[in-house]
Amino acid sequence: MFSFRRFALLLIVTVSASLGLQTPELQAQASSSSQPAEPAAAPQPQQAQQTTGPLTVAARLKARREQRRAAAIHDVYSHLYETYVGMGYMRFTPGNNLQRVNEYAWNVGGTRYFSDRLGVTVDGRGFYGSPYIGPNAASDSAVYKPAISEYTAMVGPTYRFLTEPRYSVSGRILAGGAFGNFSGDLGSFKPAELGLFSNGAGLAVSASLPVEYNVTPEVGVRLAPEYLLTNFGSTTQNNLGFTLGVVVRWGKQ
Repeated sequence: MFSFRRFALLLIVTVSASLGLQTPELQAQASSSSQPAEPAAAPQPQQAQQTTGPLTVAARLKARREQRRAAAIHDVYSHLYETYVGMGYMRFTPGNNLQRVNEYAWNVGGTRYFSDRLGVTVDGRGFYGSPYIGPNAASDSAVYKPAISEYTAMVGPTYRFLTEPRYSVSGRILAGGAFGNFSGDLGSFKPAELGLFSNGAGLAVSASLPVEYNVTPEVGVRLAPEYLLTNFGSTTQNNLGFTLGVVVRWGKQ
């Protein structure tokens, strides 16, 4: 009986081997060995990562700075209106044969802006001086330095060609009329008798380069070197000077 059992067991093993039957452990080993090996992951370019990372951060920081700068510029120069008041100085020729005189002025005006850069300005001024006229027909009356004055009212475009959060540089062209009073304290004498221009109206044209420092988005200080043309006495006066004042802005475009 024992020999028969051994013979039967040997027969079963032989048949199983011939039919390709395998135990679960052998099947798992065979399946794992039959699958193709996965390719190894390609190494990442370390140098590219090190270069791209810092550049990306720097670009983001730069973009944020530009956004803050643009917002600050818009906050200052997006106001609809501005007014200014201040003083001025000019070297003026009071007569064809007289030397230039130092004149001091008040200056007021306002600008209506149609964009961050372009606006229209209305400007008014009064100039005062005392020219030296030398010996003349009124010398016996001690009239050597009579008081004279000129007044201008002008309008024209203003354009900001450089805008920064803290400062700006503009160009401004104004044109209008002027009135000269050259007989303020001459008594019975006429201005022409003393070499001065006669009282009267004339043309005024101004070209200036306002430079402005912004104390706050609403308040600034402005200095404007200027050329002012007038034509009293049927002649042309080429006057140089400047205006200095405080600017106040309000309203949003």
